[in-house]
Amino acid sequence: MQHLKIKIYTTPTCPYCRKAKEYFRKLGLKFKEVDVSKNPREAELMFKKTKQMGVPVIEIGNQIIIGFDKAKIDKLLSI
Repeated sequence: MQHLKIKIYTTPTCPYCRKAKEYFRKLGLKFKEVDVSKNPREAELMFKKTKQMGVPVIEIGNQIIIGFDKAKIDKLLSI
């Protein structure tokens, strides 16, 4: 099923980040997690892409979703 790369920008204290990761695990999808609180370079990259400092920011393929928006995730994954 997984044909798109998934990357999640997170912080340890973000409840919606945890929900997003749990959702992808439930679907059996692999993802790369980037903790922007520990990786300033990735935080800067996330901001350049989205103009957002809040997390989660989820990249699915070349599409970006701000926050844990299950409907948008499902649409991009064709679920």
